[in-house]
Amino acid sequence: MLCRALIQEDPFNVQVETQRIRDVSNKMGGIVTFLGVVRDFNEREDVQSLYLEHYPGMTESQIENIAYAAGKRWNVLGITVIHRIGLLSPSDEIVFVGVGSKHRGDAFLACEYVIDYLKTEAAFWKKEGTINGGRWLSTRETDFEAANRWKQD
Repeated sequence: MLCRALIQEDPFNVQVETQRIRDVSNKMGGIVTFLGVVRDFNEREDVQSLYLEHYPGMTESQIENIAYAAGKRWNVLGITVIHRIGLLSPSDEIVFVGVGSKHRGDAFLACEYVIDYLKTEAAFWKKEGTINGGRWLSTRETDFEAANRWKQD
């Protein structure tokens, strides 16, 4: 299984990344992608910006571990995770998860698994900029619940 875990400030190209997954194998039967976008709202206030930090080296390793766990659980040929850091604005693309497999069902499940664990297991710190100043965000209980459901399967 091909696994790519990238952390970068620069935007990524969804079409190029999807093609890279497609090129992994002629046995590819389905590719599922998730594209996360910075919202202009959250729990209370209008969001004007989102600043992301990470722990270099550790974050990439955590993402690779999540991807390999998905690859072991489902019949996956390739997984790419790209997460942006730095200062982002609403509507900016923040995360790309692409999963390719022989069958669509495995690709859907693996993609959902990766994004659920990415929210809870990868070392990212997020600070929202709002009209009333900035505030650091915590992982939501619903994110932990989404990740924990995979432990029951």
